[in-house]
Amino acid sequence: MRNLAPSLPALCCLVLLFGCTDNSELARTEIPLPLPATRAVSFEEDVRPILDAKCLACHGCYDAPCQLKFETPAGLVRGGHPQPAYDGTRKEAMAPTRLGLDALSEADWRTRGFHSVLAATEEHQPVLYRMLALGKQHPWAPNSKLPDNIDISISRPNECATSEEFDRYAKKHPLEGMPLAVTGLDDEEFSLISGWLKQGAEIDTPDTAVSAAEQQAIDRWESFLNQRGNQTQLLSRWLFEHLFLAHLYFEDIKGEPRFFQLLRSYTPPGEPILPVATVRPNDAPDGPFFYRLRPLEDTIVYKRHITYPLSEARLARIRTLFFSEDWQIDSLPGYNYEDRANPFATFSAIPAAARYQFMLDEAEYFTRTFIRGPVCRGQIATDVIRDHFWTFFQKPENDQYIVDAEYRAKATPLLGLPGQHDALLDAGDEWQRYRANRNQYLKARQAQYRRHQPAGASLEDIWQGNDNALLTILRHHDSASVRRGLIGEIPQTMWLMDYPLFERTYYELVVNFDVFGNVAHQLQTRLYFDLIRNGAEQNFLRLLPADQRSAVLADWYRGMGKLKLDITYQDQDTHTPSAERYLTDMPTQEFALRLLTHTQGTNAQPEDLLNRCQPPQCGRRDVPAWVQRADQALASLAATPAAKLPGLLHLPEAIFVRVHHPQGERTVYSVLRNRAHSNVAFLMGESLRYEAEQDTLTVYPGIIGGYPNFMFDVPASDAERFASALRNAEQQEQFEQVVEQWGVRRTHPQFWEILHDITAWHREHEPLQAGVFDINRFENL
Repeated sequence: MRNLAPSLPALCCLVLLFGCTDNSELARTEIPLPLPATRAVSFEEDVRPILDAKCLACHGCYDAPCQLKFETPAGLVRGGHPQPAYDGTRKEAMAPTRLGLDALSEADWRTRGFHSVLAATEEHQPVLYRMLALGKQHPWAPNSKLPDNIDISISRPNECATSEEFDRYAKKHPLEGMPLAVTGLDDEEFSLISGWLKQGAEIDTPDTAVSAAEQQAIDRWESFLNQRGNQTQLLSRWLFEHLFLAHLYFEDIKGEPRFFQLLRSYTPPGEPILPVATVRPNDAPDGPFFYRLRPLEDTIVYKRHITYPLSEARLARIRTLFFSEDWQIDSLPGYNYEDRANPFATFSAIPAAARYQFMLDEAEYFTRTFIRGPVCRGQIATDVIRDHFWTFFQKPENDQYIVDAEYRAKATPLLGLPGQHDALLDAGDEWQRYRANRNQYLKARQAQYRRHQPAGASLEDIWQGNDNALLTILRHHDSASVRRGLIGEIPQTMWLMDYPLFERTYYELVVNFDVFGNVAHQLQTRLYFDLIRNGAEQNFLRLLPADQRSAVLADWYRGMGKLKLDITYQDQDTHTPSAERYLTDMPTQEFALRLLTHTQGTNAQPEDLLNRCQPPQCGRRDVPAWVQRADQALASLAATPAAKLPGLLHLPEAIFVRVHHPQGERTVYSVLRNRAHSNVAFLMGESLRYEAEQDTLTVYPGIIGGYPNFMFDVPASDAERFASALRNAEQQEQFEQVVEQWGVRRTHPQFWEILHDITAWHREHEPLQAGVFDINRFENL
């Protein structure tokens, strides 16, 4: 996002009405509209596939324009709303509008201000028809660049007009029908949707059927989670708060994966679910409740698809982790302010080692929840992290919070989290208090480790328990991604997460984050994210030589960043040595090489043969020859600063490249621009800290990112020529030639075919992870 506060995105599909510069002078001659289909049209068989293919790429999740969501038929029936879900400037929190939770019928949504997009009146056709008709009557020239006054930015304002307001909109914006500024519906698709609307817009989607095997698994998990007794009730609450965001699947059931969500219900197993619709998963319910598993009816959208496996082995693992040690609790905690703000106190009875190990077992999932989840939407949310860094975790047996009960008792009161109180006038005092507690905790942590680890930290402190142990995080300007393994060139910074930091990050950015909150809540959440980053950096610096830490830290916080070092953060420990011995004055690079060697050959660290290689040895060896050549061509773009790779400066942050072979085979790459900054210590003013000449590219053979900014479609025989042309595109005109030859603009005749083929490729290679990509950030190159 290019603005300073999150706001509703605005791009494609269907019925949202937008406001921007008048472009009526650009209107072309209207073409005749196809007639509505006369045969019986089924929503499920005929219409839903069209919406999934050409509308859901913009109309999914919280940031669907005008809250018009198409993952499920319920979202289409609900319609649109003028108020955005994401709004970082609102003074008062808005009432949540989550499908399947906050209202359960069309009538309920109407009372909450949603208007129909399907209903016709005596005077007007449905808004859905009229918006699609407007788009159909004014098609774009194939693969043309859009006019500059067609605003497709994520920050554009939306006009969420009703049928009565449509004529005004169409006159003002004749070229902004739906799908917005992208190749539209073909004649058959338009005919089917218009025929369905004319026939009454009946939804014939059957109720989700649950198989016998799925029901057996549901019963097993619901039985476990709803056991009586203080121990199991406390554990179930902790598990729910850690899995409520997940798309759960039953690992033991073969076939195409089906996904479920865990929620609280006022009704017990065996009865229809009546959701507990609190704002946060740790808010107080209105009465007794039960944990229930509900099948997802959604078409899967990749940006919110964060999966977690359930199985017999997982249930056995939970029992072993949490009940092998004897622990008791006399009374259960409540759901008041203190209970929500400090999960370390709330769940203190549950062994800390078990809590941490549960999170480590699926560390990628938990990291994705706060890097890819609802909180990480918009530039202001991602401004405080680097564009590319590696993350790893402290061994539980070396984590002082876990092994030293006396220290844990002293540290716990300092680990509370801000954001629960959102009064505007109290926000400053609230922030100051939690920042002071955090810095006091960090000071105590330094002293604790100095006493118990006087020789300092070493590689042996890093957990390597499974393939979740080493992660790479990549920021794409206004969104971010996580992948397993150490991907890309050696980064400028790294994070070392221990249990207190990992759990605080999760609770602050996932459990306690309110998408619908006001500016005070949003600001406190984002500011604490800055402290989280600094804490992870300080943990990592313990692995570097004590006498070089200040210099490394100063490099990370150049320019105005030094102010944050002086006035906001706890001072770095520059006295306790590192147990690692260094031979150079480049300790970060030396450590990274040592880490790569130390973890080489483990399942946590697949080899990166595109970004850390020496030509001509770049590329995978277990792929066809034409793919090897494509690897080598694209690897030539990786890990080179923009000062030596001028074409990089014309690229957006996240690009998909499809390379296809004449025999019908294809492979997909993600080409990611890593922007360099003097520091990332502030929520705003990124342009003042940006160092473009130091930008680099990461080339990944597969999918990274749910919001592609652009696509290139390259014949395998052109791979070397494409990479060379992109590498040498110093002038804008040269770059535009690359786009003209291989680019897939929004108006490309095969835009949707290529986008969905990339999704299909993803599904073939990662069936559990694939979903519809969001094009709200697809740029007009």
